[in-house]
Amino acid sequence: MASSPRSKNELPPPVIVKKVIAAPGAGHHGGAWKVAYADFVTAMMAFFLLLWLLGATEEKQRKGIADYFTPTLVKLRQESAGSDGLLGGSSITDVDNYPNRAGQTGTRSLTIPRDTTGGINEGAMRKLTIEQLKSRLEEKLAESDDLQRLARQVRLVDTTEGIRIDLVDDADFSMFQLGTTVLTKDASYLLGAVAQAVDPQAGGLIIRGHTDALPWKSGAGNNWALSAGRAEATRQALMRDGISATRIRRIEGVADRELLVRNNPDDPRNRRISILLMD
Repeated sequence: MASSPRSKNELPPPVIVKKVIAAPGAGHHGGAWKVAYADFVTAMMAFFLLLWLLGATEEKQRKGIADYFTPTLVKLRQESAGSDGLLGGSSITDVDNYPNRAGQTGTRSLTIPRDTTGGINEGAMRKLTIEQLKSRLEEKLAESDDLQRLARQVRLVDTTEGIRIDLVDDADFSMFQLGTTVLTKDASYLLGAVAQAVDPQAGGLIIRGHTDALPWKSGAGNNWALSAGRAEATRQALMRDGISATRIRRIEGVADRELLVRNNPDDPRNRRISILLMD
């Protein structure tokens, strides 16, 4: 049956809105509780990890861990592990100065195997070597009046390569006869004392000859050949005095290119023999 047309004054049918209220137990279908539970489990794991660290470490170790996790402090804590200046950390066998509980010493004893060997640092070892070499040289030079007089010609220099022994000429002393590679009598005595002092010491030897800047008057030679020849003569003398040939690493002649007295190339002190005891 066809409906009758709506009259102009007739009101539209009312809109009905139905409000549905969920039951109290329906919330378990959501995912918010999973996030909260995950946060709780993470917090508990961190808590138990903290308890394990507190039980498995000592006070000084805990201070170190605390310092590691607080790198943004404007002012580092005084007396904290490893923060007392450059290389200012303490030894692992030192007693700490942190407050401990009653009955807790804060330091555990360190057991060192009987066959363990240790050594002094490189700088101290070098200093000890220089002192030993100097002492032996002084003993050898003190054996006669002639050698005592020659002690002023000997210089010990600590270099990056090793300990260098310089045997230096002056106005009253010469290692070699003028313009030759022939050792003087005093120089032979001096090299004998040096050989006895160096022989017990380990390490290879480098022998270097030096001259002053005075040219040869005859023009038949040059300072390069002269310095190399004098280094070779020194090598032979040291071997005669007991130095093994295998210890000689090389000989060098540098003429006047490494002056001892730079502002006076003609100074007799530029004539010298250098014996480098390598590390």
